[in-house]
Amino acid sequence: MSGVGLAYTDARGRIYFDETRSPLADGGVERLPRREELIPAPAGAVTTMLPGRMPLLAGGGVAARRTALAVLLPAGYTRLLLPAYRRRPDAPALPLFGYTFACVLDDELYVAATRTDESEDWTPRYFGEGELEALLRSRQAEDPRNRTLAQLAVCSRDYGCFTAQNVFLERGEAALPVSPACNAACVGCISELAPDAGMPSPQTRVAFEADAGDLARIAIRHLERVPDGIVSFGQGCEGEPLLRVTTIERAIEQIRAERSNGTINLNTNGSLPKSLNRLIDAGLQAVRISLNSFRREVYAAYYRPTGYDLDDVLASIALATDRGLRVSLNYLTHPGVTDERAEVETLGRFLREHPVAMVQTRTLNIDPELYFAQVGRPTEPLGMREALHRIERLGVSLGNFTHTH
Repeated sequence: MSGVGLAYTDARGRIYFDETRSPLADGGVERLPRREELIPAPAGAVTTMLPGRMPLLAGGGVAARRTALAVLLPAGYTRLLLPAYRRRPDAPALPLFGYTFACVLDDELYVAATRTDESEDWTPRYFGEGELEALLRSRQAEDPRNRTLAQLAVCSRDYGCFTAQNVFLERGEAALPVSPACNAACVGCISELAPDAGMPSPQTRVAFEADAGDLARIAIRHLERVPDGIVSFGQGCEGEPLLRVTTIERAIEQIRAERSNGTINLNTNGSLPKSLNRLIDAGLQAVRISLNSFRREVYAAYYRPTGYDLDDVLASIALATDRGLRVSLNYLTHPGVTDERAEVETLGRFLREHPVAMVQTRTLNIDPELYFAQVGRPTEPLGMREALHRIERLGVSLGNFTHTH
């Protein structure tokens, strides 16, 4: 593509532009980016070097003395392409981030992405010195023995989790982590990986089983302060909440005994339809079900489920839509997998039969080489823009987060 130049780093991470070289991108196949796939790097984007990885150039060349550059996108954007590179033999494994292709165009940094949502509740909040710590201390002083509230303080401070921070900021969707156990062993789990995984998890999983009363007190307080707020079981710092169905039932009962406003939501892998049905009976109003693929082999290769399979997940989606819940899919997207023709067509067939309220695209945070090694490269990628447009043409809302109204 004419006019697109190479953006790269040196070994120290300093960024340089070379507009005389044209970089390749990786969309499952290595190719030149298309102009409509590129936007100026948005506010909040973070540049990152890919150590031990050399940028690929048009014409088959490799920028051998240069280090590949990637960009991590802020919330509300969906990536369209990956950086294309050649890996040196001694290159380390990449940490669990969402790597997006970057280049230079008209002397500006551009990325392969599209804007898919916006919400003030998911906009980064920049705290003054000591401001966040003061909020955490003040709120915890009101409920000092609440272990879940203490966990949310850790998630707010150490991991910058928006839904955890919302508990203390009294806005939007508030986190209610509940389960230390999981029935999947996701290759890119952000809270717990096996010791031989070759990389650390970016977070530490909650180590205790949350008490129903602790959860209810957090939720009641949130709904008192945020009339149209959302309280959500199932967060990134935990395992699978459906494994704690009795505790969640009790918490919902206590919440609704005090507050009738707001929305009670569950984030889940959808593995246990019968448990989900119990929560719907208890008063659950919305559910966000996570999956990386509607193809059984691709789903199993990433999630590595125990005691369930993709059929159970699809049954949970169908159950929730049939029972009238607001159903969102937490769709873990990855160029070259999400936009494979077989994936797009399988997704389309399912959504025509079970129309959900929203497909929320989530960048799958993983080393692209590791993911392709697990699930395979595509035979016929349509391109991420086309895949997203086909979802919209089904009449399904496309976004990145749950809105309160």
